[in-house]
Amino acid sequence: MLAGALALAGCDDVVSEDPPTKPQARPNAMVRAPQPSGPSEASQDLARYYQRVENDLVAQGLMRRDGGGVDTPFTDTDLLRNFVQIGFYEEYQRDKGLLPSQSGPVAIKKWTGPVRIGVEFGRNVPDAIKTSERARVAAYASRLARVTGHPITVSDASPNFVVLFMSNDDGAQSRARALEVIPAIAKSNLAIITNLPRSTQCFVISAGVRSENELGVALAYIRSELTDLQRLACIHEEIAQGLGLTNDSPRARPSIFNDDEEFALLTTHDEMLLEALYNPALTPGMGLEEARPILRRLFERGAS
Repeated sequence: MLAGALALAGCDDVVSEDPPTKPQARPNAMVRAPQPSGPSEASQDLARYYQRVENDLVAQGLMRRDGGGVDTPFTDTDLLRNFVQIGFYEEYQRDKGLLPSQSGPVAIKKWTGPVRIGVEFGRNVPDAIKTSERARVAAYASRLARVTGHPITVSDASPNFVVLFMSNDDGAQSRARALEVIPAIAKSNLAIITNLPRSTQCFVISAGVRSENELGVALAYIRSELTDLQRLACIHEEIAQGLGLTNDSPRARPSIFNDDEEFALLTTHDEMLLEALYNPALTPGMGLEEARPILRRLFERGAS
């Protein structure tokens, strides 16, 4: 079976089931469309809109980059509660687009094999963004590998976690690449790629191979029209969610797994959730009640 879970940012979740497939490599030679003279008016409008959004949030003291501090204490009880909500619940119904989920807890999902992150760009993405985002994804992958103890690298050789930076003018390319990476992608997920609402800055689709709980392929999409900070926030949130923590919780603090936009970048609290997820004691397919005492022991040793 193959199941694909979607998480959006401002951030969300969905799943599809189909026969197993694996991501396809891009052709070595592609027919390139003529390069446009510059971004379309729609793309420029989006860039202006996202700059206003960031300005408003920062003026309110949001989009913090400090990872939390003395004003955001948390306990082992907080960590356990937040892990349960973020790691065991889904935000949206499977195969139902963006309909909110009404289901109970699901099983643990995590990668069992190495995560090879490929960084790709739309034809209309400026070169300056390509240079900066490659470096930032690579740095973040190294951090996640240290935190989780799991092999996570940036590699152009057979990537299984593809991060796309795409302009609004790259719609056809985005759809085609999504079908190459996850050929069995649900129609509801593909529709989101094709008609991405302005309120969605980025998203990730993660999919199981062998079983729906053993993640083995993922696709993250990040708009190039976002501000520098917004793109970095999307890198942090979507790659982390693609590793298996796909839900959000309004009680999680300090955390990027919260739609309140207080924190832009991965926090110490979030690192502890990821470290717990990739502890060998938690296995794909493990249910909440089996995992709860394990999580309690892990967080009692490590909470601040």
